[in-house]
Amino acid sequence: MMDFATVSAPDAATEAAAWARQDVLTKPQGALGRLEDLSVWVAACQGVCPPRQFNRARVVVFAGDHGVARAGVSAYPSEVTAQMVANIDSGGAAINVLAGSAGATVRVVDISVDCDRPLSERIGAHKVRRSSGNIAIEDAMSADETVAAVTAGVRIADEEIDAGADLLVAGDMGIGNTTPSAVLIAALTGQEPVGLVGRGTGVDDAGWSRKTAAVRDALYRTRGREGDPLALLRICGGADLAAMAGFCAQAAVRRTPVLLDGVVVTAAALVAEALAPGASRWWQAGHRSTEPAHATALAQLGLEPIVDMRMRLGEGSGAVLALSLVRAAVATLGSMATFGEAAVSDRSESEDRSAAPC
Repeated sequence: MMDFATVSAPDAATEAAAWARQDVLTKPQGALGRLEDLSVWVAACQGVCPPRQFNRARVVVFAGDHGVARAGVSAYPSEVTAQMVANIDSGGAAINVLAGSAGATVRVVDISVDCDRPLSERIGAHKVRRSSGNIAIEDAMSADETVAAVTAGVRIADEEIDAGADLLVAGDMGIGNTTPSAVLIAALTGQEPVGLVGRGTGVDDAGWSRKTAAVRDALYRTRGREGDPLALLRICGGADLAAMAGFCAQAAVRRTPVLLDGVVVTAAALVAEALAPGASRWWQAGHRSTEPAHATALAQLGLEPIVDMRMRLGEGSGAVLALSLVRAAVATLGSMATFGEAAVSDRSESEDRSAAPC
């Protein structure tokens, strides 16, 4: 197994101070609900209270194809992946529009798109291979490629954080990628696969049956390897999923908060938590996908989705919708007046959280 640096927890003293500040803002305690939780999480991640508003929120879309798509598990052909990489790069995809509205920028990376020549040198700088194998009948990639893919994700996280990113969003683009995601989630949670298989890009009943069969066949091949996250990525994952796992794990090592997107990213995050225990304390679940495996993966990680808009697009789209709410949470903790500042009567006899407000 790859050795990740120890993942430290967000700052406990700052968390306590943030809760204390929440208790003296001009509102009843708890009146802002989940916004209060999110604001405290950001403060603890940053180690400062009040927290700073995000200056460089960055979406990274990991693109890769999957050989299992040839088994008819998707409503779209694999050629769409390369076409969508070009669309994202030119700014025409949903993630570009949604990220712009949330104050984030977008980068797309070709990890394993089924093409010999990446769209550009920049996009293909971390390319591992051309497509991943058909996991129903063969491994997704070799052991060396698995390590290379995870390492690519680590390096991408380092590149973004070194360039000033203060919040990261992981997104995905790849025809057929919900199939390996369902296999990984089944393997890591012990759940019956038939209850985890969703419609993905919108397959009909016949396509769903083919997808379920592929998931069962791939899961069978993972027997006895459930405790080995790299082996799972090699057997039933894919280079893009492995890169996302490395990305999420390294962000936590670098003490940088991450908003997870849908089922594909969350499947990779399950692997990342196995590679770097404690990494999930640096993540929030941006949204709840309509894919049934997503709820199972979130429950395993102990994460509650911020929004539920019945989305299943991927690309990081649900996470950037949540980013707007996270920004609002930061603003309330940092900019609201306290009872003392506003000369508003406080319920001062109420219980104390035993920390000085910031």
